[in-house]
Amino acid sequence: MLFDDILREIELSSIICIYRHQRPDCDASGSQFGLKTWLKSIYPNKEIYALGFDKNTQAKFEDCDIVDDAIITKSLSIVLDTGNVERIDDQRYALARKVIKIDHHPNVTPYGDICYVDEQSAATSQIIAELIQYSKKDFPLETACYLYKGILTDTLKFATTNTTRKTLELASFLLQKQIPIASINQELFDKSLQEYQFSNYLRSIVSIKNDHIAYAILDQAVLKKYHLTASQARNYINEFGNVKEFKIWCIFTQQEENDLLYDGSLRSKLVTINDIAQHYQGGGHKNASGVKNLTIENIHELLKELDSRLNTK
Repeated sequence: MLFDDILREIELSSIICIYRHQRPDCDASGSQFGLKTWLKSIYPNKEIYALGFDKNTQAKFEDCDIVDDAIITKSLSIVLDTGNVERIDDQRYALARKVIKIDHHPNVTPYGDICYVDEQSAATSQIIAELIQYSKKDFPLETACYLYKGILTDTLKFATTNTTRKTLELASFLLQKQIPIASINQELFDKSLQEYQFSNYLRSIVSIKNDHIAYAILDQAVLKKYHLTASQARNYINEFGNVKEFKIWCIFTQQEENDLLYDGSLRSKLVTINDIAQHYQGGGHKNASGVKNLTIENIHELLKELDSRLNTK
């Protein structure tokens, strides 16, 4: 089993650098810091670093480490939750003497000396929890909390179609550490008054295409009014997700550095959308994907393609 190969490489490495994708969500950060804190707990004498430049804006996570190239060249790189190499949030990962990829996205771009991809896992945090369980080694509460955040958010509180029996079993496995479930839910899902007002604004300006596709296009003026980054605004994508008629929903945000281009988040209930997202410099899960560097014309082309997909089902 590849878990044996991964654990063997970890055992043999004195320096381990852990990476994840740009603009990290809770699964990217949760799996990264979950793995780091677990490895530090069982290998206190190893040098273990979490690397990346973008900061998670969804929840509380540690700051990433700062290391020089000389350390990375001696390290084992473990890249988490990142389907293609272009999205790795520190391209120095390739300097390492060996690279391991662990992911649950479709394996469009295989890379690494060891490539472990389980598309049936609801989250990369679930895979790390499974690796820990397989190893039969203990883990601290801190690790359990990080991984639980990743699983909880990627399944939208265990509500999505990727939630399986194994997902719930591994969440239960983490809960043996007495995770503070209520406080984690508050951290992840409670809104400030300003966030509540932004949610209401989103609902008030939503556009609906042919009754089944909901979308919002947000410019920088709106983001500044609500004191949100583009990434934070796109995290509100699920505000549209509980409407019976909406089969696909999207948020597009204007880039600060180029006001002619937009990035977007796409979600669907059942229909596959990640293959369409790949046509627009993006990708992701079957029902949750991102796109980037789109013009307004590209956005409307994308919406038309999504609508065509619905009409073929």
